[in-house]
Amino acid sequence: MIGKKAAKVTRLSFSYVALTIIAVFCIYPALWVLMSSFRTGSSLFSETILPTSYTFSHYTDLFAKRPFAVWYVNTLKIAVTSMILGTILTLLTGYALSVFRFKGRKNLMSILLVLGLFPGFMSMIAIFILLNQMNLLNTHLAVIIVYAAGAPLFFLFAKSYFDTIPRSLVEAARIDGAGHMPIFFRIVLPLSTPLIVYTALMTFTGAFTDFIFAKLVLRSPDKKTLAVGLFDMIGDRFSNEFTMFAAGCVLAAVPVTILFILMQRFLVDGLTAGADKG
Repeated sequence: MIGKKAAKVTRLSFSYVALTIIAVFCIYPALWVLMSSFRTGSSLFSETILPTSYTFSHYTDLFAKRPFAVWYVNTLKIAVTSMILGTILTLLTGYALSVFRFKGRKNLMSILLVLGLFPGFMSMIAIFILLNQMNLLNTHLAVIIVYAAGAPLFFLFAKSYFDTIPRSLVEAARIDGAGHMPIFFRIVLPLSTPLIVYTALMTFTGAFTDFIFAKLVLRSPDKKTLAVGLFDMIGDRFSNEFTMFAAGCVLAAVPVTILFILMQRFLVDGLTAGADKG
C-alpha cells in the first residue's frame, strides 16, 4: 500500500515538474517580447528580462511612423471574413459527409484527408498563377477565397462530431416535413456549439497569423496584413527597430488572445449544457 502511494506521489511530482518546465519554455519568450516592447532603444538584447527604464514610445511610433492601423484593419477584415466563410463551408462539408450516402463518398473523404496532410505552401505556385489569370493578385478577396476554400480540408473533426448527434432527431424532423437545410440550421447547429467554436477559432487564428501566402499575394503597402507589415519592418538588413517590432507583436496578439478566452468560455458552456441534457 505504501509502495503504491509512493509511486503515485512520484508520478504526480514528475508531472508537475514536466508541466512547470513546459510552462517556462512557453511563457519566457512571450514575456521577453512583452518586456522588450517597453525597453528604451531599438535593440532586443538585454542582460535582464526586466527593462531598466520603461517607455511607451514604441507603441505610439507604430501608428505615427508606420501604417500599423491600416495593417490591423486589413488583417481583421481578412480574418473575420475568412472565419465566417470557412466555418460555414467546413460545417456544411462535415454534415454532408456525415449524413448523406452517395457513390464515391469514401474516396472523396480519403482524397480530402490526403490533401490536408500536404503543407499549404506546396500549392503556392499553382494558386499564384490561377489568381494572376483571374486578376486577383494584390487583393484581399484573393486571400479570403484561398483561406475560406482551404478550411473544409479539415472536415474530419466536423464529421466526427455530427456522427455523435442522434439520428432520431434528424429523422423526426424529416417526418415532420423539414428539409435538409432547416434541419441543419435549426436542429444540428444549435447542438454543435463546441464544434462551431473550435472551427471558428482555428479558422480565425490561421488567417490572422498567416504570413507566407499573404506575403506572396499582397504587394501594396495599403494591402499588407500585420504579419507582412511587421516582417517588412525588420526585413531590411539595415533595419534596427526591433523594440517597435516587439510592440507590434504584442498588439497583434491581443485579438487572438481575447478571442480564445471568450470562445473557451463558450466552449465549456456548450459542453456542460450538452451533458445536462443527457
